[in-house]
Amino acid sequence: MTDPILWFLGRGTGVVLLALLTATTVLGVLSTRRGFHPLWPRFVTQELHRAVSGVAVLVLAGHVASAVVDEYGDIRWWQALVPFGATYEPLYLSLGTLALDLLAVVVVTSLLRGRLSGRTWRVVHRAAYASWAVSVVHGVGMGTDVASPWFVWLTVTCVALVAVATLARVVAAVLDRRQAMVAR
Repeated sequence: MTDPILWFLGRGTGVVLLALLTATTVLGVLSTRRGFHPLWPRFVTQELHRAVSGVAVLVLAGHVASAVVDEYGDIRWWQALVPFGATYEPLYLSLGTLALDLLAVVVVTSLLRGRLSGRTWRVVHRAAYASWAVSVVHGVGMGTDVASPWFVWLTVTCVALVAVATLARVVAAVLDRRQAMVAR
């Protein structure tokens, strides 16, 4: 089925996913920090992270479904799940598939968090960073609006937000370790 609405749906959900996955990543980084702000409890950030993640997964399902159903790109259902063998934009489609697979592992381990050790869950959950980064490259490589000023602005803003949040978290972790060493 080739219908312009499918192309618009795939394109639109891709752009919305960039914003949602960025928000999810930033909220995830912020929710790891205890005492983020006295007027903003940690559980609020964690619940927002979970809620936005859930919405992102639903939008991702729509994104993948619209790409597979739209015959213009000639993407088979298995090419949306296996990160090699694509005939349409093989590199960037494979990156999108890899991002999907990484995110699926993160979602499954999050649903099974109570059955995993905290360390195992944290190690696997860090794959979300890779999933986010690979999905950004996928969007830049396959996106039809990549040269549009609004898309450049959105992408740069999203990358900056994740970079600043991650840097702040790393700095906070280093300061926490130093403080713990001094307290000994």
